[in-house]
Amino acid sequence: MRTQFCGLVDERLIGQTVTLCGWADVARDLGGVCFIDLRDHEGIVQIVAEPSDAAGNAEVIAAASKVGYEDCLRITGTVRARHSVNDRIATGKVEVVATKIEVLNKAEPLPFHAHENPGEDIRLRYRYLDLRRPEMQTMMRTRIKLVAALRRYLDERGFQDIETPILTKATPEGARDFLVPARMHPGEFYALPQSPQLFKQILMMAGFDRYYQIARCFRDEALRADRQLEFTQLDMEFAWVSERDVQDTVEDMIRSVFREVIGVELDAQFPRMTYAEAMRRYGSDKPDLRIAMEFTDIAELVKTCEFKVFSDWANHADGRVIALRAPGGAQFSRKQIDELGAHAAKYGAKGVAWMKVEDAAKGREGINSPIAKFLDDATLDAILRETRANTGDAIFFGAATYKVASDFMGALRLKLGKDLGLVENAWRPLWVTDFPMFEWDEEAQRYVALHHPFTAPSVDDEADLRANAATAVSRGYDMVLNGNEIGGGSIRIHRSSMQSAVFDLLGIGREEAELKFGFLLEALRYGAPPHGGIAFGIDRIAALMAGTESIRDVIPFPKTTGAQCLMTGAPSPIPDAQLAEVHVAVRPREAKAE
Repeated sequence: MRTQFCGLVDERLIGQTVTLCGWADVARDLGGVCFIDLRDHEGIVQIVAEPSDAAGNAEVIAAASKVGYEDCLRITGTVRARHSVNDRIATGKVEVVATKIEVLNKAEPLPFHAHENPGEDIRLRYRYLDLRRPEMQTMMRTRIKLVAALRRYLDERGFQDIETPILTKATPEGARDFLVPARMHPGEFYALPQSPQLFKQILMMAGFDRYYQIARCFRDEALRADRQLEFTQLDMEFAWVSERDVQDTVEDMIRSVFREVIGVELDAQFPRMTYAEAMRRYGSDKPDLRIAMEFTDIAELVKTCEFKVFSDWANHADGRVIALRAPGGAQFSRKQIDELGAHAAKYGAKGVAWMKVEDAAKGREGINSPIAKFLDDATLDAILRETRANTGDAIFFGAATYKVASDFMGALRLKLGKDLGLVENAWRPLWVTDFPMFEWDEEAQRYVALHHPFTAPSVDDEADLRANAATAVSRGYDMVLNGNEIGGGSIRIHRSSMQSAVFDLLGIGREEAELKFGFLLEALRYGAPPHGGIAFGIDRIAALMAGTESIRDVIPFPKTTGAQCLMTGAPSPIPDAQLAEVHVAVRPREAKAE
């Protein structure tokens, strides 16, 4: 139907006849001369319908004058140089003088204009129109280029692309499974995979050595800007490796694809930081290194102060008291400070104390703070000295358990960095290593795996792990970029006895372990090699490359935060007859109590 793409018409085609297909991005009738900006996936070219002696020219002008926004067109014409160059588009030096205009499909009035930015609900309801917008085309192309670059890199280095099952066994991996009723096995269910974790480990045991897969994964969990019910990850596994073997390979891969896809040169060597150091300095296991602010622990300075919130937590066995200097923060109004406190409260803060340094040279007299009266001069001077606070700065304080204080002060640090314009315009990658093996779940009164149950501990002896479970360190590692975890992995457990010990510590008894993971424990007994791997979030990396904060912008058909597809209306009720085929009945919703 066409001889060229709209966005690829250039000076080399001047004098030639071309046939183009696309949508009317803009149509202007200037009284006898009509202009149409014709758009396809490659870009826009200007079409001109003007008077001439050519037969049928009146029909062309008449057709052009009736063209409406987003009409689907096929246009034939001759390429010529433009009188006025448009440097904003790639085809800005040429235009096409139309000799034939066909309306292939007339568009009805649209719910929004392609050059508008409507609310997200409207965009998702009419996703096919939203995806026509040039900015969305650019973001989707970034994702496509990313996946192609990853495949090319891995294929050239001997990795094997192997598909793993979508219908599999329900196993606890941290989030809820999506369940699929098995029609041929009444009362039994498949689960959609949260990741290909166990299958890729078994592939290493089967001798495939280096595996990868662009894998679709599913987790029935709450959604937010960087979470979806279904998502795509680059899944990788290596046999006969240590942590550094995996890290060096994938670090080079990430540098390569960033260079190829968006022309960015990442650090020649990514820095490494332990989990403990990241939490101590930044209050996050995915610290954004573009923000220079770091915590100052001041528990030793305030153990005997009169401000009981500080002194109580400073003397608590698991307490932490943090000071965070915010350069230029003295400019904040009381209302803005209250808003910062409300933000920290979302992450567990019961309050955030503050101090404005209005004149550092005046000591106490230059401090504006509701807590200064509870601090003696020596303590106040020590806080200013340790935080290196200067005139015009603010200091924010957090006191709670180590984890809670770290969490809410880490969130406050990010907000302060953005509000004060302290986020460096740069790419700052990082490896975070040596994660805790377990976390204690107060509600369940048991340990849970910080990564997943198949991550190897740093010790080889099961008795050592059992005796020191609370402080055990795993062989897990995450790749972080600008405050986003883009990849997470670990060296895996490769001995059945160690895997059983970990299951036991996680409260998974022998009978449950055999029921859910018997195939894995058996496979580990038949000469399983040391192995490890990593998975990268394709959606998250694509969003970073495209410069958007929401992964929904780089997923063609995402779900809303309410877990719905507004375009198709999913999820939707299923007729009883269809449910009966899979031996499922839906219980009526319980009436809410008044």
